[in-house]
Amino acid sequence: MEKTRINLDILLPEVPDERDECVNRIIKSLAYKRGIDHVHIVPEKENKKAQLCFHYNPDEISINKVEQLAKQAGAEITEHYGHLLIETSGIRHPRHARIIEASIRKNKGIQNVSVSGTGFIQLEFNKEATSAEIINQQLKDEGLTITEIEDFHWHESKETAVSKEVPAHQHTEHDHDHNHDHAHNHDHGHDHAATGHTHSHSGIFGEKTELLFAIICGALLGIGFGLSFIKGLSQYVSIGLYIGAYFFGGFYTTKEAIEGISKGEFEIDFLMLVAAIGAAFLGLWAEGALLLFLFSLGHSLEHYAMEKAKKSIAALTELAPKTALLKTGNDLNEVKIEELKPGDIIVVKPNSKISADGIIVKGNSSINQAPITGESVPVDKMPVEDPNVDIAQADKLDAAYKVFAGSINGSKNLEIKVTKVAADSTIARLVKMVNEAQTQKSPTQNFTDKLEKYYVPSVLLLVVLLLFAFLVKDEPFSASFYRAMAVLVAASPCALAISTPSAVLSAVARAARGGVLIKGGKPLEALGSLTAIAFDKTGTLTEGKPKLTGVYLLNEISEEELLHMIIAVEKLSDHPLAAAIVKGGTEKLNKDVPAASNLQAIPGRGIKADYQSNTIHIGNKELFTEKNDQLPDGIKTQVEDLERKGNTTMLVQQNGQFKGIITLMDMARGDAKETLAQLHKLGIRKMIMLTGDNQKVAEAIAKEIGITDAWGNLMPEQKVEAIEKLKISEKQVAMVGDGVNDAPAMAKSTVGIAMGAAGSDVALETADIALMADKLENLPFAIGLSKKAHRIIKQNLVISLGMVVILIPLTILGIAHIGPAVIGHEGSTLIVVFNALRLLAYKK
Repeated sequence: MEKTRINLDILLPEVPDERDECVNRIIKSLAYKRGIDHVHIVPEKENKKAQLCFHYNPDEISINKVEQLAKQAGAEITEHYGHLLIETSGIRHPRHARIIEASIRKNKGIQNVSVSGTGFIQLEFNKEATSAEIINQQLKDEGLTITEIEDFHWHESKETAVSKEVPAHQHTEHDHDHNHDHAHNHDHGHDHAATGHTHSHSGIFGEKTELLFAIICGALLGIGFGLSFIKGLSQYVSIGLYIGAYFFGGFYTTKEAIEGISKGEFEIDFLMLVAAIGAAFLGLWAEGALLLFLFSLGHSLEHYAMEKAKKSIAALTELAPKTALLKTGNDLNEVKIEELKPGDIIVVKPNSKISADGIIVKGNSSINQAPITGESVPVDKMPVEDPNVDIAQADKLDAAYKVFAGSINGSKNLEIKVTKVAADSTIARLVKMVNEAQTQKSPTQNFTDKLEKYYVPSVLLLVVLLLFAFLVKDEPFSASFYRAMAVLVAASPCALAISTPSAVLSAVARAARGGVLIKGGKPLEALGSLTAIAFDKTGTLTEGKPKLTGVYLLNEISEEELLHMIIAVEKLSDHPLAAAIVKGGTEKLNKDVPAASNLQAIPGRGIKADYQSNTIHIGNKELFTEKNDQLPDGIKTQVEDLERKGNTTMLVQQNGQFKGIITLMDMARGDAKETLAQLHKLGIRKMIMLTGDNQKVAEAIAKEIGITDAWGNLMPEQKVEAIEKLKISEKQVAMVGDGVNDAPAMAKSTVGIAMGAAGSDVALETADIALMADKLENLPFAIGLSKKAHRIIKQNLVISLGMVVILIPLTILGIAHIGPAVIGHEGSTLIVVFNALRLLAYKK
């Protein structure tokens, strides 16, 4: 059995990521072809995009045939299915969103759709049955205004982003490894299509029409109620004012009730309208007007709450400036950011916003990255050593050279080489993902939506039964009717409908402001209920950069002589440990040392070189046990003692005589111990470190920073097994890593959390939650916010369902009338709305 891999974006250029339903379609269509044994997804890793891996029998099918079948299946699916993310205005609240969603789902060709209360619509459609144009018209027919459309057509590669002439499908490369594993490495991206027209669809007074109508309703109600106490004044004056209150209070309620009924949905608006009409029928104009006033006020405040959270997210799009100063020779020209190409040089003046993602080629400055990463302290940035550096390697450069669009320059002039087009910048991707997150429903929201689907008809049935209470109870029909209307008001689940989406949206908005991307309600709720977290060690709990920690002398040599020898030899090596040794040794000596000669690498063991007519060996203890058969007992004991303390040790030998031991260590992050202590306070009882380092090193670092369990000597596939094992014992477990090497383990965890995502496209795509800054201290903020959101969602459910449970028996028994029912019902709605908005003010 052999394997071949093909980049997913070659086969399915329109899918947003490997979780899309179209990926399952292509797997199903190919899994049973003759000669193909198995097809599965390989998540994004390092600089490789997500791939489909095909296990095939070469005796039955050739690799070319496998590729041909895969491309054919991908082309068929791409030809059949389209994906859109559409921003609209005109959706007033989550219940309205649900009506729109149900209506769109009924349209021919719609495969899947999700509508948020903030106006974002994500959908998948069958191109044979419908088109983007038809869908747009259907949305307009629903009374929505389209403000932006994004199709998920992956961008062409960085080269084709500049020139559209390069074909979409280029020549495939085969990268053979020991498993006959062929990888097709293509870089594609997606184009953005946007329409720029945006205007309010709310009414004659714009977005505030609903609120103004509610206030007018309240004013007419108040005046009418006051005039009813004036003796000699006709009651018809008050009734006339109440009728006016009915008009203004019932305008949007009637509109939405008709909209819902026309689509076969009996929503809360319909129940409220029936109750208000019923009150008028009984001559209870004041109570009916009070109902419509409080209901319309509640509606408008719900709308306000959703708009407030939406605007908090929309503010992200204003972070990046619209223009940039492009340097051409010695000339500076102001251009739109959309015109910038990778490789362009832009000039950024002091105290102004940076226009594009890029690398500094001239100038030093302190950059305020808070808008992107949430870091409160400006970060020092410097120019890259080689101004002609290949921009394709930009992601691999140190963060000190990289800047992001939307961050704010300090007091110095900077020249920046653009690395990404505007649509691909970190801030653009962040905005897009936050917008997508708004359409992703949480488990609780799915539950409440399902509950309402059956609840509303049940309430209507109960009300109909109560209407006939006069047949079994000695009372007039009017009394039965009044009771039924009171129950109708009491049982309406307004608060339930808004309780979860308002909290989720507020939390996502607050997280985005704090430099944390949460991709929807599901990871938000999951993160809030965690008790265990697994951490990758290197670069997550540690700095990811080994440092020279000790130089130990053996056999009559000075430290200066030993350092000269080590630096001269290690200068010839390109190994990361060699770089750390040269850097640390040079700092100790405070002077430069010329390189040795005749380097010979001994893979997995060390190196050999000539220095001042001497043969020098530097390497791990395995190098010398193999070379000399055994280490002297004293040296072996000393090495093992140093390793127990978490050091990586290397022995230095000159002409067969041991001269010294050097130690290196990947130091724990300065904030790691404090961060883990905060996580423990937040209720994370189990914190596990997963690492490929030896167990002794793992345990030494774990003891230093407060990790509860350290699992060492793990290969990447064993980290996946470790996560699966933890999920059995802990039920839910998060995996924290860099989102690149840890992608498979993150995919298996309940919640995948990537650190330093602002500098990594892969991390942004693969993680459920992305910490934009490379700071561990943002993790307690994200978990604390999620736990508070989790608590608020629970509180809102208790308030909304509790009020219904209390009011229904009281109204059935006649203890509470329409007035108290209205106040209790609408009061609970306002409480859950403002309770959710508290998340926008959450402090780190």
